[in-house]
Amino acid sequence: MNAQPNFPDLILEPLVRAALSEDLGSYGDLTTRTVIPAGTRYGACIVAREAGIASGMQLAAIAFRLVDPALAFRLHVPDGTPFKAGAVLAEISGDAASILTGERVALNFAGRLCAIATMTAGFVAETQGTRTRITCTRKTTPGLRIVEKQAVLHGGGFNHRFSLSDAILIKDNHIAAAGGIRPVLQAVKARASHMVRVEIEVDRLDQLAEVLDEGGADVVLLDNMDTPTLREAVAMTDGRLVLEASGNMRLERIAEVAATGVDYISVGALTHSAGTLDLGLDF
Repeated sequence: MNAQPNFPDLILEPLVRAALSEDLGSYGDLTTRTVIPAGTRYGACIVAREAGIASGMQLAAIAFRLVDPALAFRLHVPDGTPFKAGAVLAEISGDAASILTGERVALNFAGRLCAIATMTAGFVAETQGTRTRITCTRKTTPGLRIVEKQAVLHGGGFNHRFSLSDAILIKDNHIAAAGGIRPVLQAVKARASHMVRVEIEVDRLDQLAEVLDEGGADVVLLDNMDTPTLREAVAMTDGRLVLEASGNMRLERIAEVAATGVDYISVGALTHSAGTLDLGLDF
């Protein structure tokens, strides 16, 4: 997996704080306040009910800390690390009411992000022996893009744009509205900063030939092409541009697409269809 430095807690705290505020509502944890005697101390473990790749453990730690800075959080499985079913990912000890109050938000983040990392690792495994990298898209949960994209890194994948301002990505609708491939590439060459990378989407080989002839792009997104066409696109380009295959990239197809020689395969499902890994908090 990709060993990645954590984001500073300061960047992630607003996400966790918003989730806690949503969960606590107007009056806090009514159940815990009603049934747990004040001063009760306990220990708990975050336990994996199924195997996967760790991600979101930093957010889980932040959740418990925001609820109660006195809670002790001991991490056993760092983000980006594989684990088996039954593994103890972390231990939390201290005030029982505080642990119970932070439980759901911590598990929601960790379960969702572990699922993304685990799915990503499955796609990456299909590219072994090739130079192809698996990358995510902007098809993320609103407000959670930064952590979902980090989960992709934890699973061994790579990141595409974080926002519209990161790079120029000319899609089919841009091409249609601007009047064609040559006009959009000419506009880029006339107006874009030399510091900005440019990617353009094509879905036919004649469009790829036009991009190669006009120049002005760094990356070509090969959209919804079958495998023989992808192979021909790689031959046509001959290393002059970075190639990214996209569109309906199912797990069972990844190995054959990677074998064509494309540089990247973008997979929206990594963040829009990953689900949640089964984690629990055991006292």
